Amino acid sequence: MTESDIEIDDLPSRSQLKRDSQELRDMGAQLVQMPNAHLDKIALDSTLLGAIKEARRLKSNDARRRQIQYIGKLMRNMDLTEIRHSVEKLNHQSQTFRQHFAMLEQWRDRLIDEGNDAIEEFLTAFPNADRQQIRNLSRQAGRETTGSAKTKLFKYLKQISD
Repeated sequence: MTESDIEIDDLPSRSQLKRDSQELRDMGAQLVQMPNAHLDKIALDSTLLGAIKEARRLKSNDARRRQIQYIGKLMRNMDLTEIRHSVEKLNHQSQTFRQHFAMLEQWRDRLIDEGNDAIEEFLTAFPNADRQQIRNLSRQAGRETTGSAKTKLFKYLKQISD
């Protein structure tokens, strides 16, 4: 085997390149269909964001399909780990979403049951949280039996973690 044979063997197959391209187009289609509130939570390049907004504006199916192909082409040269993680976190059927939801439920229960110790741990994990608001919400949730305060606490934790 020569050195050029080894280099050729290291290249991905044509089928793999097509699968990768299709995956990027699918992710682009997900981004196009995503609500603005979710899209704002994802750190996107300005060119990619402009292409997504353009795809939303288009009415023709063929034009939209070509625009989604262009979005996939733009994403080929980007680091997609953050985008993938954010999309998975926002997809209600994904494993990442369920894990994130379960983690927030655990924090809520700990904040109610353990009090100040759990609040301190939460503040070290999420420094942008408001200590006073967490303390008030967790105390209210501990006193109430209806669950509305627990829901408020959970919504606040979700807002902080996003």
